[in-house]
Amino acid sequence: MNKIKNKYILLPIITAVLSLVLLVFVSSTFKVSSTKLYTNFLKDVSLNTISTVYVTTSPKIQVKLKDGTIYETDNPRTNNFKEGLLKDGINVSEQALTSPLEVASISGFVISLIVLGFMCFKPARRKTKGMFSASNLDVTAVSDIGFNFENVAGNEEAKDSVQDVVDFLKNPEKYSAYGARMPRGVILYGDPGTGKTLLAKAVAGEANVPFYAVSGSDFVQIYVGVGAGRIRSLFKKARSHGRAVIFIDEIDAIGKKRDNGTGGGSDEKDQTLNALLTEMSGFNESEGIIIIAATNRLDMLDEALLRPGRFDRHIEVTLPDVSAREKILKLHLKNKPIKDIDYSEWAHKTSYFSGAKLENLANEAAIIACKDNSTFIENEHLDKAYSIMLAGYEKVDRDYIKEDDRKITAFHEAGHALISLKMLPKDKVSKVTIIPTTKGAGGYTLSIPEDKLYQNKDYIKKKIMVLLGGRAAEEIIFGRDHVTTGAYSDLQRSTQLITNMITEYGMGESLGLLTMAKLKESGFTNQEQVFSECKNLISQLYDEVINILTTEKESLKSITSLLIKKETIDHEDLISIINKDAIYDCLLHSTK
Repeated sequence: MNKIKNKYILLPIITAVLSLVLLVFVSSTFKVSSTKLYTNFLKDVSLNTISTVYVTTSPKIQVKLKDGTIYETDNPRTNNFKEGLLKDGINVSEQALTSPLEVASISGFVISLIVLGFMCFKPARRKTKGMFSASNLDVTAVSDIGFNFENVAGNEEAKDSVQDVVDFLKNPEKYSAYGARMPRGVILYGDPGTGKTLLAKAVAGEANVPFYAVSGSDFVQIYVGVGAGRIRSLFKKARSHGRAVIFIDEIDAIGKKRDNGTGGGSDEKDQTLNALLTEMSGFNESEGIIIIAATNRLDMLDEALLRPGRFDRHIEVTLPDVSAREKILKLHLKNKPIKDIDYSEWAHKTSYFSGAKLENLANEAAIIACKDNSTFIENEHLDKAYSIMLAGYEKVDRDYIKEDDRKITAFHEAGHALISLKMLPKDKVSKVTIIPTTKGAGGYTLSIPEDKLYQNKDYIKKKIMVLLGGRAAEEIIFGRDHVTTGAYSDLQRSTQLITNMITEYGMGESLGLLTMAKLKESGFTNQEQVFSECKNLISQLYDEVINILTTEKESLKSITSLLIKKETIDHEDLISIINKDAIYDCLLHSTK
């Protein structure tokens, strides 16, 4: 569109330049070439050879003869000069003699300037109007979405929760007859990527009504009143259709809790939120308009937004469970050339994956298969995509890695794997590698956590022990003074887990069942005792890890040796090592 506008604006510019060139050319060529004495002019008058005399206030007059000759002579400036010429039948013009080309060039130049000024002024006026006008929200209704609940795998509970909303959109009069008021607004909340936007589209698609999709940030402007005006404009457009679904993504951009501060920075957001609340309150139950909003942080939204009569239905869109993940994978691999894909295995392997991550997994696998020129997408492509998503791409050039560094990495990852096998046997260790990745890891251990709704205190403590396993293995093999920075991210994660245990989950002694966040809001702190408890607990867990790895030192060395040899090992390799060492220990004890 901008390119077309640029082409159009070139036309008056080119015309103005050509007109100016023509004007200069005509002015230089069209000149009176001769001058006669006034007595000669009088002879021409008496001979009746003059066609027109051009009389102006200048000292010279121009004379045009009947044969087309033009000359200049002196202007007598007498009172009866014009009258005498007219009596002799000579035309008299009181304007200077000009060429038609000169007139055309001047006209073209002036018209070009006017058009150019209009074209430049119009976008500026539109821009200024757009800054302060509410009608510049660029949103159009999608009438035929071609998307319904069949296109949304998983989220069965969320889909059941909006079935009556779909029915209301189809038959609003039916609910009015029963005196039932359908929810004016529906809040979809949950982790990122769980399918909140897809569910909103599916509601509009099932009901076959227009779908307006906007983001909360579309209403955020530095100009006071613009956001509120855009809200009113959006609802006005929706009402023009009679029935519609308005979807506001990331509503926390405009719907955050309001404070009592006097700062002007929040005035615009407050006005926008007030406009949204007012519009929702003004809905007629029979209009058939539903507002669906999505957010990742329900706790941040203003209470007036969540009260009955506004967004009075709150639906959590959770991470998919194992059966939902299998359905989602089948949906995203449906139209792809696949072969021997074990959906059940991958559904278990992708614990805590959102729908968006599963879609990305299928897409990455398709890209890898395409790069390999493979006829089908197979398990190995999904496995590569899985590793890339979690740990990054493996580095191809590894010649720079010293043997000592490979050995340190191998013991570190073996420590993680061994503690995971001992402490969390239900969390399957699927892959251990010492190949560095583009995300900065020298190696990594992938484990598949068990699907759980909740995590208890014992599980979190064991999870922390797994994170400390790498650092503990380095200390056992190389000594306390030779541990490396490889445990940096492990220590960050373990610190976060143990802090949450004590300060947020009520699993500690220093705070008991109190939470640090609420205590801080009330002005109470107990930071020294909390710090002391966190430090003592993590030290205790670390000592337990040291004891386990010291006891299983031979298994630790066996896993490390295989890692150095193969660089990557899987669950079966680990189990075979553990079983072989267990058999060896039994034989050793029996001989004794």
